[in-house]
Amino acid sequence: MGRYVARRLLQMIPVFLGTTLLIFLMVHSLPGDPVLAMFGDKGADPATLAAKRHELGLDKPTWQQYLFYMRDMLLHLDFGTQIRNGLPVTDVLGDAFPITLQLATLAFAIELIFGIGLGVIGGLRAGRLADNLILIFTLLIISIPVFVLGFIIKMVFAFNLGWIDPNVSTEPEWGELIAPAIVLGFLSLAYVARLTRTSMAENLRADYMRTAVAKGLPRRRVIGVHLMRNSMIPVITFLGTDIGALMGGAIVTESIFNIKGVGGVIAESISRREGATLVGLVTILVIVYLVTSLLIDLLYAVLDPRIRYA
Repeated sequence: MGRYVARRLLQMIPVFLGTTLLIFLMVHSLPGDPVLAMFGDKGADPATLAAKRHELGLDKPTWQQYLFYMRDMLLHLDFGTQIRNGLPVTDVLGDAFPITLQLATLAFAIELIFGIGLGVIGGLRAGRLADNLILIFTLLIISIPVFVLGFIIKMVFAFNLGWIDPNVSTEPEWGELIAPAIVLGFLSLAYVARLTRTSMAENLRADYMRTAVAKGLPRRRVIGVHLMRNSMIPVITFLGTDIGALMGGAIVTESIFNIKGVGGVIAESISRREGATLVGLVTILVIVYLVTSLLIDLLYAVLDPRIRYA
């Protein structure tokens, strides 16, 4: 197991360098001049613009900017400076990341509890009324775009019923994030439910299940140990990859509910061409993806004793 972890960590290095390089090149190929945008409608003389570009290192070739960026990030954990207000990107990350982490945690809990719960009910009652209702419900969720669902929930529960605030505060409490978390996690909930249902329905017909029943094992043990452990492997794979998606895919949700998290900062950075901020945020998301992928692979061996890593 130790050799496998070490090998996977080594494999992460070229993946990390490749993804950060790709992100860096994409960001720096965006049209517009971030230095010129600093001065707004007032503008500035060419000498001032040139001096500011030199101060920020934007007058150097792109490959050189990337090398300097990676050096500062890896050696000093310095993600650069936000062009618009001169704040360190680490401070921007420190303000935005915890809010999105709260939102993603709630959304993940919703899709984990309700998604697996509905999937188990549908899998154990495959072909029956409950299964058909769950399939129709999840298909309905999948067919509704996230921004439509967000505006419906905001219109009904905030403006019509007054049960929630239309916008989330700057430092939100957990209760304020329930509605945005439902919007963010509902699509994944539907996929988790359908994936769990399909996996359990297939494993119910497996030979090892018939053997467990023939041995006279209690139904709770047959379902909870034999069926669930084998059926959860594809579900765990999806949930693992979805953690990073929840962290980075909250742009629409955060915009609807005016949440000052990673999604909002990413959208603002794209519009203002804040390269350092955008690259820093996406770099954090890449690290989340890589670490989650490793943990999911290690969890396979816990769920299925037949899986062993050399």
